[in-house]
Amino acid sequence: MAKEKRPSIKNEEQYEALRDKGMSQEKAARIANTEDSGKKGGKAKPYEERTKDDLYEQAKSIGIEGRSSMNKKELIEALRKG
Repeated sequence: MAKEKRPSIKNEEQYEALRDKGMSQEKAARIANTEDSGKKGGKAKPYEERTKDDLYEQAKSIGIEGRSSMNKKELIEALRKG
């Protein structure tokens, strides 16, 4: 049987945990490949307290499509969906 093709992963442990939770390969890879992947901080401001530009940059870093036409509320929703 052919092995499934998947992108290069920076944080393999996090990727596998996300896949076990039922996320798609693409979504799990996007999250596991972010710069601060797997780091805990808990000090980030809630999305509602961030600027639209900050939300846009975060959406860009994880590869959310259509972000350029989104307003702040739509960016928040897209980021929460991951």
